[in-house]
Amino acid sequence: MEQTIRENHVKAMALCSPHNPVSRVWTREELAALDELCRGNGVRVIADEIHCDFIYPGYRFVPFGTLGEEALANAVICTAPSKTFNIAGLSVSNILIADPELRKAFRAAHGANGGGGSNAVGLTAARAAYELGGEWLDEMLEYLWGNVQYVKAFLAERLPQVKLIEPEGTYLLWMDFSGVVKDDEELKTLLRDKAHLWLDEGEMFGPGGELFARMNIACPRSIVKQAMEQLGEAVEKR
Repeated sequence: MEQTIRENHVKAMALCSPHNPVSRVWTREELAALDELCRGNGVRVIADEIHCDFIYPGYRFVPFGTLGEEALANAVICTAPSKTFNIAGLSVSNILIADPELRKAFRAAHGANGGGGSNAVGLTAARAAYELGGEWLDEMLEYLWGNVQYVKAFLAERLPQVKLIEPEGTYLLWMDFSGVVKDDEELKTLLRDKAHLWLDEGEMFGPGGELFARMNIACPRSIVKQAMEQLGEAVEKR
């Protein structure tokens, strides 16, 4: 990373935390090393923490801003209630900038590009979600974890050639189809034409994503079961 930063004169880095699509929850040690690397090379960190509420048992989310005052001053931190509470249509999110000069520059650039204030309905919904949504969030996370366990068990029993990358957070599963297909075109045919599923093919995420697919499990278990049955039948008929 340091070589890439120096060779390309990088000035800002987008940090996806937890990571999408691989569903990694970064440790404090990993984030601290990243912070040191970025500050040492004059790189601002734009921390996208929109999936921070989706953390599975055994893992703990570390907000980038808790690494210390210097890390916080070097960061632009982005969060939102939209994914957690399914209110994306109300267009409300949070951009946290501790450094006053950076915050001033952001506001000027944001305004010049047509960005404006939030709407009253979105702000009211966000406040209600944050203040009253704790119990709902706990139940939702338990349900999602059940979906993860269902997919994991289905693959182990019916499709052991499809490898699930064990998720640590988010509601997105990252699956390796290299044991099933030989290239991305074959993967597209399998998923869309044979299984009739619209998953996100890994190639859209850049180099390294080939032969992977991303599945959204933030839905009723009945839909997850139907999707896995369709996938299972498609692979077994190959």
